[in-house]
Amino acid sequence: MKFVLIFGPQAVGKMTVGQELAKITDLKLFHNHMTIDLVNNFFDYGTKEGKRLVTLFRQEIFEEVSKSNLYGMIFTYVWAFNMKDDWDYVNKVSQLFESRGGTVYFVELEADLEERLERNKSSNRLEHKP
Repeated sequence: MKFVLIFGPQAVGKMTVGQELAKITDLKLFHNHMTIDLVNNFFDYGTKEGKRLVTLFRQEIFEEVSKSNLYGMIFTYVWAFNMKDDWDYVNKVSQLFESRGGTVYFVELEADLEERLERNKSSNRLEHKP
């Protein structure tokens, strides 16, 4: 089992890189907006309820994938290095996969703000992140 965490700021290209990686591997892509957009139909992500549901859905998916026969998964995440909660979250998810014999890979993407603002308008982003 492989768990690839692609992280970086908004519009840096996490989902696009994840899509390309999924095409050339047997890894399944789970980009962060898959749960955010689902929950946003009911509760804004910034609310207590929204955050709880996003966390719950993600955790359940991680649990099932980590004990499955899948080759692995790619997950995209905006990791705020200055927030202990984000560090704790990444450690918790990583430990889940490692505890079941998986290997965790960390991939950080970078781009300057001007480039990210341009990418924020790309057709691929707008198609997958309303």
